[in-house]
Amino acid sequence: MLSIIVGTAGHIDHGKTALVRALTGVDADRLPEEKRRGITIDLGFAELDLGDVRLGFVDVPGHERFVKNMLAGAHGIDVVALVIAADEGVMPQTEEHFDICRLLGVRNGLVVITKKDTVDEELLELVREEACELVAGSFLEDAPQLAVSSRTGEGIEELKRALHEIALKIPARSNAMVARLPVDRSFTMRGFGAVVTGTLVAGEIQEGDEVELLPEARRVRVRGLQVHNQPVKRAEAGQRTALNLGGIEAAQIERGMVLAPAGRLRATQIFDARIDVLKGAPRSLRSRARVRVHIGSAEILARVRVLEHTNEIQPGASGFIQLRLESPTLALPSEHFIIRSYSPQRTVAGGVVLDAFAQKHRGREMAGVRARLESLMNADPAAQVALRLEAAGEQGLSRADLIAHTGWRDEILSSAIFGAERSGAVVDAEGHLLSRAQFDRLGRAALDEVESFHKQEPLSRGMARETLRERHFAHLAPEIFRAVISHLEATGALRSEKDVVRASNHRLELSPHDAALKSRLEEVYKDAALEAPTFEEALERAGNSSPRERARKILQLLIDAGSLVSVSREYYFHREALDQLTKSLRDYASQHEPERLIDVATFKDLAGVSRKYAIPLLEYFDRERVTRRAGDRRIIL
Repeated sequence: MLSIIVGTAGHIDHGKTALVRALTGVDADRLPEEKRRGITIDLGFAELDLGDVRLGFVDVPGHERFVKNMLAGAHGIDVVALVIAADEGVMPQTEEHFDICRLLGVRNGLVVITKKDTVDEELLELVREEACELVAGSFLEDAPQLAVSSRTGEGIEELKRALHEIALKIPARSNAMVARLPVDRSFTMRGFGAVVTGTLVAGEIQEGDEVELLPEARRVRVRGLQVHNQPVKRAEAGQRTALNLGGIEAAQIERGMVLAPAGRLRATQIFDARIDVLKGAPRSLRSRARVRVHIGSAEILARVRVLEHTNEIQPGASGFIQLRLESPTLALPSEHFIIRSYSPQRTVAGGVVLDAFAQKHRGREMAGVRARLESLMNADPAAQVALRLEAAGEQGLSRADLIAHTGWRDEILSSAIFGAERSGAVVDAEGHLLSRAQFDRLGRAALDEVESFHKQEPLSRGMARETLRERHFAHLAPEIFRAVISHLEATGALRSEKDVVRASNHRLELSPHDAALKSRLEEVYKDAALEAPTFEEALERAGNSSPRERARKILQLLIDAGSLVSVSREYYFHREALDQLTKSLRDYASQHEPERLIDVATFKDLAGVSRKYAIPLLEYFDRERVTRRAGDRRIIL
């Protein structure tokens, strides 16, 4: 069955509650004070079954003191019934409520002139004309206009038919968003515990689901569900829903909180938006103004940062702003909100969220910020992903981050990411998504760093991989570093050799003097065989005249090339001598099967070296798994 939410709107004492009672038989005024004073103070709810359509009514207070309560119920409505009393006509709250509905993006409704039985036809016609003037140029301009009497019932059946026709024309709610229910009421029910109510504005919630109360991010479980006072296993978008929650007390739940699937959405305190300032606003909306922001069922104080070059938005004009909230709340792109002045409280503007997790903007960035927000307004999902990743910078965003930033379901996000990757605008760095521009910038920075290292250290084989990571990627996820290096390797710009990276075009070009020293050093170690000299001794034998540090780098070239092997901190041996000794050990082992044991003394004799060489050599062979220590002896493997 199709479920539609109908919200009343209009001035106090214009018969909104009486109209709902005439339509549904339910008195939506539930508070004793409301019944005693004869006015609606808080939200009231009722329902009407029209066969193939079920209407859920949200009856709102009309008094100017309770506009914030009206706003808490207006966020989820599909259809507005703009109520105007025939004996009074259009009044201040009629206009303000209508402005609020327009600013919240309501696109369907009708005008209901109540108390028809209290006036003559001439006065009724004047009220009709007033109503036409009020809605001219709006979504209600061509909407039905009906005159009814809640007392006599005249026109009520026609109103039901009109609501039915409107309901059937309303497009289905988008299924792109994760479930979200702004809480407008909480109470304790004996035998059940905490119960909350609200309009499920997106997605679905099932009995047994683990959900989260935002902004506190407190996890609770759905113990039971009711839709239109009937127990159900599942509630869907567009339905007035009551949820019995486990793991929390009703006193811990406040109007303005939002229920959402656990771990999917996050609260924010700064968001960018586009707003429309009402023509009737008393003054321009300026930077630093303290305002009241109504979003979902929440009211939060905030400071305005106008992003236009004039630092203000005139009455009747539109523009981009940033709202810096004094407390966190849930805000998602495309969500509408209302701005009311701090004092006196008056509706002055409304808008739509564009970037729910914005950064504070500096003055010199404003032109670029406005261009980006303009693009976000008109972008398809793939383009939105690219724009959000561009704003995220080199940190990028994970899939979980993007769900929190957009509110999209997994399937929608996956499709958007696929489209962004296919267009080349986005790169997946092992689960961390970056804009192509940021990813390429990181690649250029890494390559520049390596090439700069080659210029400073022309005799080095390359730059230590960890050093490169610490210089440019220490503040980023390790996956991003790996992905950038892998990309540079795949394109042939870099080469990795164990823990060293080098530019592909890097070649060691030794001067004749350095080449001669390299050759002489190798000969010294080759001639020394297993009685290796210390480094200082090797330099002396090679007749070195270069600075010691440069000679050390030339020695490292021999090590990198595999000609020399570092056996200990002090001693380097020529590879040929070590290979020959390894062969001698293998031969010895084959002659001493099956034990294959050798002690230090025997090893000294076999190698023809003193103890000062024998111990480092045996420890080297242990590391290389040629031998394995067994007490005072070694097993030759």
